[in-house]
Amino acid sequence: MPLPCQQSPVLAGSATLAALGALVLYLAKPSGYGKYSESLLPTATRLPSRAAWFLQELPSFAVPAGFLARQPRSLFGQPATVLLGLFCAHYFHRTFVYSLLTRGRPFPVAFLVRGFVFCTGNGLLQGYYLIYCAEYPSEWYTDGRFRLGVFLFILGMGVNIHSDYILRQLRKPGEVIYRIPQGGLFTYVSGANFLGEITEWIGYALASWSLPALGFAFFSLCFLGLRAFHHHRFYLKMFEDYPKSRKALIPFIF
Repeated sequence: MPLPCQQSPVLAGSATLAALGALVLYLAKPSGYGKYSESLLPTATRLPSRAAWFLQELPSFAVPAGFLARQPRSLFGQPATVLLGLFCAHYFHRTFVYSLLTRGRPFPVAFLVRGFVFCTGNGLLQGYYLIYCAEYPSEWYTDGRFRLGVFLFILGMGVNIHSDYILRQLRKPGEVIYRIPQGGLFTYVSGANFLGEITEWIGYALASWSLPALGFAFFSLCFLGLRAFHHHRFYLKMFEDYPKSRKALIPFIF
């Protein structure tokens, strides 16, 4: 017998995501990992970046995948299971592919713990809502919101993966130097990888048409958008020949 939907924790979780996004914008500080970790947390305990990313992202895949494992096996089942499958697809890549390929700096354990808690909570929220609360009409697959949302999700994931590939090619194994990224959407913005992921979650929010997905899309916009802004400033200060026409996140605009 399926569990009844409890709306209160769903609303609370969605509001928490939105509040965290607003807090990130209010503080306006760069997150203390990657290129900012040495200056912001010089004495922090660290893990190798590959192990840290794997551990941090794992619950975002494992928790919703656990929900999916309980559902009837069908390639195109209920829209909710397809939507949760898209969520899992993103975090499968982040957990089992991106984490094993990244050439980033050692990762502060404090941020790993925060990320692990966030990914666990968000995975639980998205999975619980879609499996136990979401109700979609039988024609949802043909709805414009679903079709456009899935298109944006797939487009954004492609941009994100391609941009990560470009960034990896800037370093040889073991290097920690910085070079100007070129090609793809980096031609237009400094945060092409962030733009791709933001596009993914906007598409996911549109396709699922839900408060949890909207809250997550808003948080992603705030967190990753701010990170793109700080990356852009970093590049401008470090490289005198950095392309002046390149924007931070949105081509030709910002």
